[in-house]
Amino acid sequence: MQETYTVYLIETRPVDAASEGTNPVPDSLWRRYSEFELLRNYLLVTYPFLVVPPLPEKRAEFVWHKLSADNMDPDFVERRRVGLENFLLRVASHPDLSSDKIFYSFLTEADSRLKALNATFRVKNPDKRFAEMKHYGDELQSVISQLLRVRARAADRLYGVYKVHGNYGRVFSEWSAIEKEMGDGLQSAGHHMDAYAASVDDILEEEEHYADQLKEYLFYADALRAVCRKHELTQYELEMAAQDLTSKKQQREELATGTIRTFSLKGVTSKLFGQETPEQREAKLKMLETQIEEGEELVKERNAECEEFVKSAWVDIERFKEQKDHDLREALISYAIMQISMCKKGIQVWNNAKECFSKM
Repeated sequence: MQETYTVYLIETRPVDAASEGTNPVPDSLWRRYSEFELLRNYLLVTYPFLVVPPLPEKRAEFVWHKLSADNMDPDFVERRRVGLENFLLRVASHPDLSSDKIFYSFLTEADSRLKALNATFRVKNPDKRFAEMKHYGDELQSVISQLLRVRARAADRLYGVYKVHGNYGRVFSEWSAIEKEMGDGLQSAGHHMDAYAASVDDILEEEEHYADQLKEYLFYADALRAVCRKHELTQYELEMAAQDLTSKKQQREELATGTIRTFSLKGVTSKLFGQETPEQREAKLKMLETQIEEGEELVKERNAECEEFVKSAWVDIERFKEQKDHDLREALISYAIMQISMCKKGIQVWNNAKECFSKM
């Protein structure tokens, strides 16, 4: 059996060509959705302090009954194409991600290779801000998921309401055939109902556009949590380095004083085989001093990495918040305007029908 999948054509042109007024033949290559996933996973690992733009859904979700859940459905493939294009544009416009060499090769070289990595750790002293942001990402995903489910149910019912108006149109048209004086009015009213019923497909297609905008931030919530997980890893590495340093210092103190504070294999062997010679103790002390110096440097490095991560990540999180607030505000306002327009259209249809009936 052969595998069937969709590929997407990516075309790029140099920016300086547009400024020079030339129109060169664009570079082009084909990419599968899975390659976009590899690119995004690479960006997540390489830029853990940035909120990496999300990909559109891999499979059809939150669809109302008239839309196909088939991944090869032309409408779904087109919506996903728009989402993938938006992902590339988001990355290309990002102040840091846009200059990445792997991203450039993804756009220009057909044989570019990427590897995906993932890790998560539980830390002892989590940063409250990142813990709250991770919780916010969970809540944002939950709220948008609920909103998309409600919208899908509303779309199902709306589709039924519109199509019922098609039945009005059919009944009025049939009725007009047996009425002499009222026939024209009934026929006209039927035409208005038919036109209203037929407009539902365009309206729900427009609704899908707004739903796709919400889905983008459904996946952005994953990107936000990924930044928080990377901070956990950075904090975990710092805590492990500090814990190892504390252990080495305790061993040095025990060797220097000859006391064993905690149960250990060293304490048991000392009782069984006798104490170490001064020369052995001195050699171990020197080795521990070297390890402690190295451990202190490692803790400083880990602490600096953690501080730099927090600084860089929080700058991009603030940028993401502004982008999110703007995008979702515009999407919700546009969706509300569309709903108002749709309701006005329904009122206008019945006003037209009323005029038709009054002329009978």
